Amino acid sequence: MSTSAVLESTQVAEPPVIARTLGAELVAAAERLEGAHPADVLSWAFSRFGGRIAIATGFGAEGMALIDIAARVLVRPRVFFIDTGFLFEETYELRRRIEDRYGIEIEAVDPAMTPESQADAFGDRLWSIDPDLCCRIRKTDPLRDRLSDLDAWVTAIRRDQTRFRATARAVEWDLRWGLVKVNPLASWTRTEIWSHILENKVPYNPLHDKGFPSIGCTHCTRAVAEGEDERAGRWAGRTKTECGLHG
Repeated sequence: MSTSAVLESTQVAEPPVIARTLGAELVAAAERLEGAHPADVLSWAFSRFGGRIAIATGFGAEGMALIDIAARVLVRPRVFFIDTGFLFEETYELRRRIEDRYGIEIEAVDPAMTPESQADAFGDRLWSIDPDLCCRIRKTDPLRDRLSDLDAWVTAIRRDQTRFRATARAVEWDLRWGLVKVNPLASWTRTEIWSHILENKVPYNPLHDKGFPSIGCTHCTRAVAEGEDERAGRWAGRTKTECGLHG
């Protein structure tokens, strides 16, 4: 990874002082932590940002591996999720299991509009008419509000998941949201994720055993057939592969 490539993603125009003070630091951190174990990335991030960093989770397999690793680095790490109001019951139950196992409280971040008020304003099936608008209301707007109180956030994305994530680095400046983004699992593969989960008996969503490699909202997630891409079950039949949180 070249220094110039990292700097391109870490620089930000507003305010310029952030680019000057954080740019060089993030370049160095990204280069030093490239290929490092996720625990080392998290150790750096927790030490650097203290109480101004939190883990965002969607309760996928990657997220469960990430929380397990984080709990080994820091007692009771801060974790939140965007509660769209349309998640699977298995997802909500997994939240309870994770909280019990690690002794943490996973913060629920709610959209400004309830499912009922959204239906009143846009109809009963906004997700099928305009999924981008639905994702903005129920995911990206709440995330923006939650991140406004942080200096850094931790995600569980992998580079090999989608083309939007292919350039993700262990540490980078998040141009969209205006804070540091830490991706400890960026270089891991799906196989490595599941090896960690199974070897450490990490709780995971039972829907994964029913053909759901990627799990989002009930209306926009289906099981995938053998040989399909792992994200083929998200917004099936559309070119959309991202909700907007990461690209």
